[in-house]
Amino acid sequence: MQPMYYIGLDVHKRTVSYCVKDVSGTIHAEGTLPATRFHLDQWMRTLPQPWTAAMEATVFTGWIYDHLQPHAAGLKVAHPLMLRAIAAAKKKNDRIDAKKICDCLRCDFLPECYMAPTAIRERRRTLRYRNLLVRQMVQMKNKISVLLMEAGVSYNKQRLHKAGYFRELLATNPDINEGLCSLLRVCRETVVRLQTTESALVRSLERDSLLKERVERLMTIPAVGSVTALTWALEVGDVGRFSSIKKAISYCGLCGAEKSSANIVQRTPLSKQRNKHLQTTLIEAAKMAPRYSPPLALLYDQEKRKGNANRATLAVARKLWLISWRSTAGSVLSRW
Repeated sequence: MQPMYYIGLDVHKRTVSYCVKDVSGTIHAEGTLPATRFHLDQWMRTLPQPWTAAMEATVFTGWIYDHLQPHAAGLKVAHPLMLRAIAAAKKKNDRIDAKKICDCLRCDFLPECYMAPTAIRERRRTLRYRNLLVRQMVQMKNKISVLLMEAGVSYNKQRLHKAGYFRELLATNPDINEGLCSLLRVCRETVVRLQTTESALVRSLERDSLLKERVERLMTIPAVGSVTALTWALEVGDVGRFSSIKKAISYCGLCGAEKSSANIVQRTPLSKQRNKHLQTTLIEAAKMAPRYSPPLALLYDQEKRKGNANRATLAVARKLWLISWRSTAGSVLSRW
């Protein structure tokens, strides 16, 4: 058998630092190269075969992972928060980071994280861009209200963002001068443009052949609409990667962290180590679910009687997660 070579990569925006070691820990090569596809191709021609590599998860990891994967015997991505060996070091630079990632890979100590297939990551990028548009839309709507309040203009809060009422308000209210009117029109046009783009992105994902069957299965669940189903399908990916329901619930941020020592157990509020996109969507869906599902309404009432409405919402969100898990666990699409 040919000996395996291990490579640690410290990835940045403009450069990639690398360290190549054999199984005994002997360094065969190390250095820095520009973070471009051309230089990566040149560098791979100089590598001994076979080789496996590891890198830390960053915003730049995705395209480098996709570019190296066809040429590597194995490729892994490390969880940045669990890679404590680098963060706790007294001396830290790119060369040392690459060495430590290489050693973690070589000794099988690398805290590997899940890397979704390229097709799922591309569609996930589209969905997260849609979330950005929604946030910008809300900001523009809030700005319209602020502009009117600054000028002391009275308006109907429930009807403000309806097209007919907004036009009537600008045309008939004497407290709106020309300068304010132009700013309000710009804000309104921005809202309309963002709404159009957001709707187009959601429709394109709903019609996607890779997602269509799974989204339709999820939308049979009460209170689960197209956005919730798309978020669940794209953010979770392969449901089989979770070894237990508890780990799956922890991933979507529906439980708190646990700190225990000397038989003293402390539960903290919801952990920040979670998929924030999935957590937000599930909690928003859980707030609406009791209106559409009598069993979920009963669960909400039972938990709310204990004195905390937020915990009741979390209980409904966990139940929605479990129902979604069961609806897709047997699907062929869950094996992406």
